[in-house]
Amino acid sequence: MTDFASDFAAAFLNPTDELEVVEEHYDETRQEGSVDPAKKARSLRRGLIKAANLQDMLLEKLLHQMIPIDDVPPGQPHIQVPGGADEFERPGFTVGTMSNNFRRFNARIGVVFKFQTRVFRLLAWRQPSHTLSFLAVYTFVCLDPYLLYVIPLAIALFAILVPSFVARHPAPVAEPDRVRNLGYSPRGPPLAPARTVKPVKELSRDFFRNMGDLQNCMEDFSVAHDKIIALVVPKTNFSDEALSSAIFVLLVAAAAFMSIAAQLIPWRFIALIAGWGAIWSNHPAVARLIEQARAQYLSGDGDPNLAAQTAFDAWVRSDIILDEAPETREVEIFELQRLSGGSSPGAVGTGEWEPWLFSPLPYDPLSALRIAGQRPRGSRFFEDVLPPEGWEWSEKKWALDLWSREWVEERIITGVEVETEGERWVYDIYNEHEQQRQAAAQDPGALVDSGMTSPSKNYSRQTSSSGAAPAVSWEEGEEGMGRRGEWRRRRWVRMVKRKNVMSTS
Repeated sequence: MTDFASDFAAAFLNPTDELEVVEEHYDETRQEGSVDPAKKARSLRRGLIKAANLQDMLLEKLLHQMIPIDDVPPGQPHIQVPGGADEFERPGFTVGTMSNNFRRFNARIGVVFKFQTRVFRLLAWRQPSHTLSFLAVYTFVCLDPYLLYVIPLAIALFAILVPSFVARHPAPVAEPDRVRNLGYSPRGPPLAPARTVKPVKELSRDFFRNMGDLQNCMEDFSVAHDKIIALVVPKTNFSDEALSSAIFVLLVAAAAFMSIAAQLIPWRFIALIAGWGAIWSNHPAVARLIEQARAQYLSGDGDPNLAAQTAFDAWVRSDIILDEAPETREVEIFELQRLSGGSSPGAVGTGEWEPWLFSPLPYDPLSALRIAGQRPRGSRFFEDVLPPEGWEWSEKKWALDLWSREWVEERIITGVEVETEGERWVYDIYNEHEQQRQAAAQDPGALVDSGMTSPSKNYSRQTSSSGAAPAVSWEEGEEGMGRRGEWRRRRWVRMVKRKNVMSTS
């Protein structure tokens, strides 16, 4: 907000040159007393232009504060590549540029509207000779499609070059008071200047006519866009899955058929008949006959379109069978318990198991969180465990996984003791190295105060005294053997199903 205030003040205080020009003209007119009306009008016009420029600058400052300039999504770094697309960035939105471009565009768009009007007149049989000539050309192109390459050349010759030459060498004007009228001859020097295409003047009649045509074109585009969206989108966006599935099946069948039979279809004659039929349907007499036939045969219950729609709907309801059963998956959660007093190495195995939390990970001895010295993450209570996003519970209760050894072997978890009976807990096997490392991380002086030594020294001392390694290693523990570690876990499972998202308009 402070930036906008500073920009707003700068718009008033910095561009003082423009205001000083207006004040100088005002002082000159006040000192002269009586001034020429033409000078007064020019001074007033100049002042209005400067005021409009100041207003545009203020509006641009406001829009720059409201509209984000950078198009890079948040969190994504903007990388500029030398010689890449960044060097060809188009200018941002400004009121002055928008106004100037609109005036230039509106002054030059008239040729498009003239072409559009001529096409409408051609197809509406305003001059039957022109329409029949177009049908003749269309017929030749349909029968011999290679003539399409001749059309651009013919347009360049007879629509651009010949009219330009005739404008440069015009025919003599027929005058009734002359004795005789001379015939047209293209020979000799040019008699008129070359024809050029110039934009219409601003605030002229053609300028406002172009604005009206542009307004009507925007309305036509908006109406056509809305009708196409209303016709196509509800049938193809699977809001009605049966209808969209039927259309999908029909399109797949049509694509398979066309891939085989496309070369056997007489496309030239189809295009010829379709073009002649479409153009002749715009003839006033033919249009009246078509309207009378439609009112006589296609109204009421006998409308074949209504019958076809009814038959198609019946086919969709009877033959398109959707699998309404939602997708189901099994989710898991691990109940973690910690041995009280397990943080101190000498107290391992002497406390009671305390409920800790429910975690999506088993927090085994070789897990990433365990190695990094981080605590497990999860929910404190069973009721706080939520289904994955986009899913909902399919069963009311969690079920204990009685096959603990299977999920342990699937995850290749080592250093644990598995219960095959009872509550199916999976215990950590006591690891003196890990306990000493945790104790050293919590209190570096704990090992010295408690009289404990490093694991390497203990291991060398045991091997030197006994002459052999321990019988059971940390990874080879079996159920009921040795001391247990600080953590234990068991697996709970529950079924979830996909949420049924209802379509909303």
